Amino acid sequence: MDRQDSTKVNVDGVRGFGLRNVSSHASISEMDDFDLSKLLDKPRLNIERKRSFDERSLSELSIGLTRGLENYESTYSPGRSVLDTPASSARNSFEPHPIVADAWEALRRSLVHFRDQPVGTIAAYDHASEEVLNYDQVFVRDFVPSALAFLMNGEPDIVKNFLLKTLQLQAWEKKIDRFKLGEGVMPASFKVLHDPVRKTDTIVADFGESAIGRVAPVDSGFWWIILLRAYTKSTGDLSLAEKPECQKGIKLIMTMCLSEGFDTFPTLLCADGCSMIDRRMGIYGYPIEIQALFFMSLRCALALLKHDEEGNEFIERIVKRLHALSYHMRNYFWLDFQQLNDIYRYKTEEYSHTAVNKFNVIPDSIPEWVFDFMPMRGGYFIGNVSPARMDFRWFALGNCIAILSCLATPEQASAIMDLIEERWEELVGEMPLKICYPAIESHEWRIVTGCDPKNTRWSYHNGGSWPVLLWLLTAACIKTGRIQIARRAIDLAESRLLKDGWPEYYDGTSGRYVGKQARKFQTWSIAGYLVSKMMLEDPSHLGMISLEVDKQMKPVMKRSSSWTC
Repeated sequence: MDRQDSTKVNVDGVRGFGLRNVSSHASISEMDDFDLSKLLDKPRLNIERKRSFDERSLSELSIGLTRGLENYESTYSPGRSVLDTPASSARNSFEPHPIVADAWEALRRSLVHFRDQPVGTIAAYDHASEEVLNYDQVFVRDFVPSALAFLMNGEPDIVKNFLLKTLQLQAWEKKIDRFKLGEGVMPASFKVLHDPVRKTDTIVADFGESAIGRVAPVDSGFWWIILLRAYTKSTGDLSLAEKPECQKGIKLIMTMCLSEGFDTFPTLLCADGCSMIDRRMGIYGYPIEIQALFFMSLRCALALLKHDEEGNEFIERIVKRLHALSYHMRNYFWLDFQQLNDIYRYKTEEYSHTAVNKFNVIPDSIPEWVFDFMPMRGGYFIGNVSPARMDFRWFALGNCIAILSCLATPEQASAIMDLIEERWEELVGEMPLKICYPAIESHEWRIVTGCDPKNTRWSYHNGGSWPVLLWLLTAACIKTGRIQIARRAIDLAESRLLKDGWPEYYDGTSGRYVGKQARKFQTWSIAGYLVSKMMLEDPSHLGMISLEVDKQMKPVMKRSSSWTC
């Protein structure tokens, strides 16, 4: 992410250090062939403390963990993390890693307060850097792992404050030059300005007008809905989501995304730089990160919207979109060895509904690297699909979210984890996790990035390794029962992160070097590690960020079959 155009903000004090514990669990869900009548007749989901919110048998989990799984169905069971005190760690025969305490202290240093209430965490607390840029702001996407860490530690107030504060900012009039943005757009970030003389606090929000390229953050609204559900799952408190202003906020976001236009696909058309990759990197069109977050936010909105007259209208529209989106993504974005071979043999210039090569992809456009990269066992959602264009790059965030949201079928989720294991050196290397693979370079780099000096090959967004992605990898591993992958990745991170000062990203083909422009004490690197540790220690935390499989869904057609229908 780029941090620019900001003045320094004063962060009030450091709150007391110490860990508390709350556990929560949800599960998993996918959308295809949805029976709307059953949904509308279905009684409203309710969350109560000490009672399961989602029902899922332990037999569905092939996780060989000796602790925590017996409580996997519990939405709320207080006081269980082994990361809090020496006594509890001894009681649970678990010795927390020495850097856990340092991580919590660093995370608390990043807290931002508005009128004496914590409302978020700044992007980085790097005093060694001469330029603050906009790393002293609270970014919506950056705060998500911080929020999850606080929820898992039994500190939900900061998350509630953040959700309400960003909701207030959504209501602001948003203009770039003379153009007014959609009413539902959430800010990319905000900054708290303290006036010590007048003893007042004010907030300044950025909706994209200060960002590189002046691009509005498409992902902010999705992360806000996902985080609202995580808060609800963790606390068992439905009252926040049921507030009229929260219901309105969800509907405003949904209105923008579900509006009808010239689109022939259920995916969202986006500009470059509209997400975590917020610089020009050739992700314009239908990037996997946005489509996966869109899918997950739609499913979260289904659980959060009230079943009143207006709510039911939105629910019907959401269900129809989920139906189409899941089919499109699972069939046209999915790539495995067999599908790659099929594309390689495609005929072109086909016409009519019987066309097999529906997007008229030219086989000669398949990059050479993907033939060697694709293992016999494994697969992934590719970066982008649009007319005559397939971006075959691997993007970590989109594939992990696809697993957690059940956009990926169980078979696809397993294949994604197979790919990570088979291509460990390329995707993980010495520091988890590659944001994308491979890097673009030479002439292609000049054309795609516009000669971006920050996104040179194997650096930053262009094949850099980002520790924040560790929490998403860990969650995906737990959900798919591949816990050994998470343990191996966390061990790698623990060997470097504290020693290197919690960098924003690492450079190089294997992620060996601290990024050339990486900020130190990057908050989401810190929070991502803590969330990974807490989920690994207590897998029931996965429920905050994972959706359950809907048992009423019909089996989805496999992609290789659908392309020849």
